[in-house]
Amino acid sequence: MEKLTVKICSGTSCFVMGAAQIQALEFTPPEDIADKIEIIEVRCMNHCKDIDATHRRGPFVMVGDELVSEATYEKVVNKIREVLNKDCK
Repeated sequence: MEKLTVKICSGTSCFVMGAAQIQALEFTPPEDIADKIEIIEVRCMNHCKDIDATHRRGPFVMVGDELVSEATYEKVVNKIREVLNKDCK
């Protein structure tokens, strides 16, 4: 099974707003998703420049093709589980 790509924006704004805590997924992911994800840090996704009702604000994380704005560790883990469950069906 191909791993789910999780891209974490590590640009200055996202990093300061909490991306550093989300990066912990790389080292301490929950057991049920640990072998199913690939964590990639990206310099900047540029979503902060296009803030509207859809994007809200950072930190931004892409889980597969789905954007998580105002991301937290818990929100990202929940989105990963949601995407993995969709892919299993």
